Amino acid sequence: MAKAGSTIFLEDWLRSVSGYGNSFSSRNYSASSARAIIQAWAELRDSLQHQSFQSHHLQSLKTLVNSQTSLHVAEPQAKLLLSILSSPNLCLPHESYTLFLRLLYIWVRKSARPSSVLVDSAVEVLSNLFSSTQYESKKSPGLFSEGVLLLGSFSFAPSASENSKTVCLELLCRLLGEEYRVLGSFSGLIPEVLAGIGYALSSSKSVHFVTILDFVLSIWGKESGPQGTVSHGLMVLHLMEWVLSGLSNFRSVEKINTLCREALETLKPNYVLFAVVMTAAGVLRALNRSVVRGLALDTISKLRMSAEDRIESVARELISRTRGFTGLSYDHTVSLLLQCVAVALARSGVVSSRDPLFVCLASALLTEIFPLRRLYMKVLESMHSSSAVLRINEVKEHLESMTFKEAGAIAGVFCNLYVSVDEKSQYIVENLIWDYCQCIYMEHRQVALILRGKEDELLGDMEKIAESAFLMVVLFASAVTKYKLNSKFNPETQLDISVRILISFSCVEYFRRIRLPEYMDTIRGTVVSVQESDSACVSFIKSIPAYVDLTQGPDFSFLRKMEYVWSSDEVQTARILFYLRVIPTCIGRLPSSVFGKVVAPTMFLYMGHPNGKVARASHSMFSAFISSTKDSDEDERVSLKEQLVFYYIQRSLMEYPEITPFEGMASGVAAVVRHLPAGSPAIFYCIHCLVEKANRCNKDFAQQADMWKNWQGESEPCKKILDLLLRLISLVDIQVLPDLMKLLAQLIAQLPKDGQNMILNELYSQVAESDDVTRKPSLVSWLQSLSYICFHETSGTAASKKLETEETITSMQTPDSLSSTSLNARL
Repeated sequence: MAKAGSTIFLEDWLRSVSGYGNSFSSRNYSASSARAIIQAWAELRDSLQHQSFQSHHLQSLKTLVNSQTSLHVAEPQAKLLLSILSSPNLCLPHESYTLFLRLLYIWVRKSARPSSVLVDSAVEVLSNLFSSTQYESKKSPGLFSEGVLLLGSFSFAPSASENSKTVCLELLCRLLGEEYRVLGSFSGLIPEVLAGIGYALSSSKSVHFVTILDFVLSIWGKESGPQGTVSHGLMVLHLMEWVLSGLSNFRSVEKINTLCREALETLKPNYVLFAVVMTAAGVLRALNRSVVRGLALDTISKLRMSAEDRIESVARELISRTRGFTGLSYDHTVSLLLQCVAVALARSGVVSSRDPLFVCLASALLTEIFPLRRLYMKVLESMHSSSAVLRINEVKEHLESMTFKEAGAIAGVFCNLYVSVDEKSQYIVENLIWDYCQCIYMEHRQVALILRGKEDELLGDMEKIAESAFLMVVLFASAVTKYKLNSKFNPETQLDISVRILISFSCVEYFRRIRLPEYMDTIRGTVVSVQESDSACVSFIKSIPAYVDLTQGPDFSFLRKMEYVWSSDEVQTARILFYLRVIPTCIGRLPSSVFGKVVAPTMFLYMGHPNGKVARASHSMFSAFISSTKDSDEDERVSLKEQLVFYYIQRSLMEYPEITPFEGMASGVAAVVRHLPAGSPAIFYCIHCLVEKANRCNKDFAQQADMWKNWQGESEPCKKILDLLLRLISLVDIQVLPDLMKLLAQLIAQLPKDGQNMILNELYSQVAESDDVTRKPSLVSWLQSLSYICFHETSGTAASKKLETEETITSMQTPDSLSSTSLNARL
C-alpha cells in the first residue's frame, strides 16, 4: 500500500489505496522528453507574447500535464500560466482551463514553499475564473474537480495569506454546494474532489471546516449525487487517516475535537452511514498506526472510544433493521454498509471486541465477501426462465473487487473476535457458518452439474470464490475448536460442536485445493471428541446423504433430457470421500445396525467409482469395519461382517481389474481372514471366489507365455490374484488352510510350466522362512505333493492326466523317496 507521506498528489494516493480503476479523470501519465517539455514552455511564452492561443498551444499544455510525475513547475512558469489565464486578449478554449489548473496544482504541491505573493495572485485569478458569469460559460466536470483540487491545495499551502485561504475555502464550499450533481454523472472525479476536500480540512483556517466535513458525510445521500461504492468508502477512510495525521502534526486540537464531535459523536439525519463508518475507521487506523503525534492521551482515548462506539452503533442499527440478517433479500444500501463495516474493520487495525461487529462481519462474509448463494440463485433462475446463463463478467468483477481482495484480512479479524464475544453471539454465528456450508454444498452441486462442459470459465471463477470461503470456514472452525474443546465447556457442547464441524468440512471438502495445517489439526481435534461418544459418532454417520439421493441426484425437474451419473458428480464424490476417510477413525463406536443401514450401501456403491482414490477409500472402510470390535453388540457385529463379506468379494471381483484397485481388495481380504471367526463360511467363500477369478484370468492369458517371466515386475491381474492367494497361506486359520491348499494345488497344476516354476519358487521361499510351527509341517507335506504333481511326467491322454492329477491332489500322497529327500533339503 502506498504511504500518504511519500505521495505528493493526494488524489493519486487515494486511488491506489482504494483500488479505484479506470475513471473519467484518471490519466496514463507518460514522461515526455526534456526537449519536448522545454519546447512546450517556449510555445506557451510565445502564445502570451503574441496574444494568440492556437491548437498547438493546447497540445503543449497536454504535453506538460502528461509529464506530471516528472514535471517541476517553477515560479516563472507559474507566473506565465497565471498571465495567460488572466489575459483579456486571449480567447482560451474551454478544454484548456482544466489543464492550466492542473499545472498550477503541480506547482503548488511540488514547491517546498511557493511565493506568498504569487499564491495570492493565483487565488485572485481563480476567484475571477469561478465568478458566476465566467464559470457558467466555461463549466465542465473537469473544471469543477480541478477547481476543488486547486482551491483545497492553495488553502493548505503554508505560504498563502490568511485572506487567500479564506477566499479559497469560501469558493470551494460554493462549488461543492452548487455543482455536486456533476459527481452523480461523473463519479470518476471523486478522487480529485475528495483530495481537494482533504487539503481544505487540513488547512490552518477553521472557517467552513464543519460545512466541508458535512459534505463528505452526506454527498452520497443527496439527490442526483453519486452512488456509494466500497472504493468511495475506502477513499473516505484513508482521507480521514491523512487528515487526522496532518492535524495532529500541526497540533490542531480544536479541529480534532470538532472532527470527533461532528463525525463521531453526532449522527445527523443527512449523514450517509457507510461514510460515517469509514470516517470512524480512518480515525482508528491513524491511531493504531501511531501517525498521530503531539496529542494528549485523553484526546487519543476519546477519539478511539468515539470511533469504536460509532461503528458499533451503526452495526447494531444494521442488525436491528435487517432483523438479525434472517431471510434477508438483497438490498444495495445494506449490502454496501455490510461491505464497508467489514473492510473498515480489516483496514483500521486493532478494535475492541464487540458483539454487533462480530455478527455483522459474519453476515458480510457469507453474503457479500463470498456471495455464492446469490450467484447460485441467479444461475438457477436463468435456467428456469430459459434465458442466458449468468454473465461471467459479474463473477469476474467480484473476483477483482477490493472487497474480495480483503477477504483474508476480514476473515482474520472475524476469527480473532470470536473468543471475546458472548456465548449467544458465538452460537448465532456458528449456526450461520455451519448452515452456509450445507447450503453451498447443495447449491454448488446443482450449479456444477448444469455448467460443467457448457460454462466452464464461469464455473471456475465461482469455484475461486468458494475456495476462499473454504479457507474462511477452516480458520473459523479452528478458532472454535481451540476455544471450546477444553474442560471449560460441558461434554454435550463439545460433542455438538465437533459433529457440526465435521459435517461442515464434508460439505466444503470439494473446495479444498491446498494443504492447510489448520484443517488437519481441526479434524484431529474433533475426531478425538467424537471418538468418546457413541451418540456423537452415530449423529455424524447419519449425516451421510441417503443412498437414493446419491444415485438419483438433485431435483432436475426443470431441465429436460439431463441424465444424472452419480460417479460424475464431483462435488458429491468429494463429500463422500471425506466420510470414507473419517468414519474409520471412530468405527469402533458405531453400532452394527447403523453401519449396515447407513454406511454399507454407500461404501459398496463407491467401491465401483472409477476414481482409484475413492475406490481405495471404500475398501479401507470395509477393512476398518471387519477389523473393528464392540463389546455391546459383538455377536450382531460378527453376523453382519459375515453377511457383508459375501457381497464384498462379489462386488470387488466383478469390477476387477478395470475399477477395483488390487491393493484395496487385498487389504479387505486380509482383514476378512484375520478377523472373522475361525472356519467362517465367509472365509471359505472368499477363497473360492478368488481361486475362481484366478482360473478365469489364467484361461484368458494362457497363450501369453512371457507374462510368467517377470514375477517381481508389474504383475498382470492373474498374477496379482495368485500372489494374494499365496500370502493367504500364512494368514488363514488352520481350519481353512486345507481347503486353501487343495484349491491352490488345483490352480497351480493347470498353469504353464513357467508359471508353475515361478509359483513353486515363491512357495519354497515362503515355507522355508515360516516360523509357524503349527502349520509348517502341513505346508511342507503339501508342497512335496504339489512339487510331485508339477514335475511328474505321466503318459496317456490329456483326460487321463487330468484325472490322475485330481486324484493325487485329493489323496495328498507322499511322492517317491528321491523327490522327498530333494524337497526336504531345499526346505
